[in-house]
Amino acid sequence: MALPSILTEAEIAAGLQSCQAADSFDCKTFFVKVGLKSKDQADKVFGILDQDRSGFTEEEELKLFLKNFSASARALT
Repeated sequence: MALPSILTEAEIAAGLQSCQAADSFDCKTFFVKVGLKSKDQADKVFGILDQDRSGFTEEEELKLFLKNFSASARALT
């Protein structure tokens, strides 16, 4: 399952726009901007982000969090 099947392109763009600057990522703001309103949606997104299928989102996966929404997005620090 890919993120566009859960979120619209406009929602993804709004979320990425909210955290373009370094050190500007705020998870609550980002989730509101991309339209994640339910626990079920959030679980699906984190399931996609869990690249190694370990059941956990590790530091390396979190660094690439935004890149899962768009290849041109920045890496988190």
